[in-house]
Amino acid sequence: MEACGIIVEYNPFHNGHRYHVLQASKLSGADVVVAVMSGNFLQRGEPAIMDKWVRANEALDNGVDIVIELPFAWAVQSADYFARGAVKLLQGIGCKSLCFGTDVSETVDYEKFGRFVVANNQLIKEKYKELNKARVSYPQQMTAVFQELYPEMMLDFSSPNHILGLSYGKENAVYQTPMKLYPLKREQSAYHETTIHQQFASATAIRKKVLENELSELEQVLPKETYQDLSEYPLAHWELYWPYLRYKLNSSSYDELRALYQVTEGIEYRLKEASLKATSFGEFVAIVKTKRYTWARIQRLATYILHNVKKEEIQLVWEKSYLRLLGFSEKGQKYLKEQKKKVDLPIISRISKENKSFLDLDIRSGQIYQLGKETITEQNFGRFPIKSLER
Repeated sequence: MEACGIIVEYNPFHNGHRYHVLQASKLSGADVVVAVMSGNFLQRGEPAIMDKWVRANEALDNGVDIVIELPFAWAVQSADYFARGAVKLLQGIGCKSLCFGTDVSETVDYEKFGRFVVANNQLIKEKYKELNKARVSYPQQMTAVFQELYPEMMLDFSSPNHILGLSYGKENAVYQTPMKLYPLKREQSAYHETTIHQQFASATAIRKKVLENELSELEQVLPKETYQDLSEYPLAHWELYWPYLRYKLNSSSYDELRALYQVTEGIEYRLKEASLKATSFGEFVAIVKTKRYTWARIQRLATYILHNVKKEEIQLVWEKSYLRLLGFSEKGQKYLKEQKKKVDLPIISRISKENKSFLDLDIRSGQIYQLGKETITEQNFGRFPIKSLER
């Protein structure tokens, strides 16, 4: 059996995601679709609107065959690290291809871009240092670097899914046997668009409607399972965790904050000051935000602080990779049996004494996610992979 990988967050799962799953299978001709999915905290540093088990179940209901969790240490990261972790897991489980969404209209050869970056890595680093400016964001800096080094590709690092696609291309090219890449153009709705179209809407637009109690307007853009889950399960968002973050910032010394992952360049002073002024999480981010510190970067910092994450904990997971199984279909189960002897990474289906030490950050993330609402169920202990069944 052959597998096509997809890298997802499903926040929440919508019709565009179902289209992606179907196209991944069609374009690649693969027997199974393997999704590497972020857990309860996501790439842009925000809690998932529904927990990872609910979202994994929705994926299995809509054509995904295997759902693997992308560990917190890779999931809550900038595009390059997010892509590195996800591609590593797809390679580890034996995927021959990767299908991903892109929001640029022109054709981009992501495989060619990946090969260029691998071949010119040192030159790119040097040019980045040369052009690095304190008041310019990372996407703007990288756009400037590649406009100079690789002008024929007309690269633009301002589009979120396109940035991830470039990162996938780069990470994929590192491997001796790279996956075949299938970029898929987004249909109708852009990443940040808030308009609801006839069949498709962005996850941003859907979350906005859900949190404004306007779920009834979304029936045409959601699979029935997601529509049902959004009305039945507790929904999470940053404001629920704001009191915990504010307490952590106010009760920590500057030295304690500096000991946390990516709290550098004196940002601890700005964060602490903003926590005393702000009355909501949204206001807090708005106060801290600068050209250099984007909204997503601040949210990631807030997530690390909320979790009390040390650099050593991140590095431990980077060094000790694993495949945390969240669910599978009947076809997915057959594929896993075929791959069991070929896979180098340990496949984890439950928490045990043997794996608890390097799952510690994921366990803590589940426990903190539960603090959002009393009705959020246990995320760690006693949980086993979901076997896809008709609801």
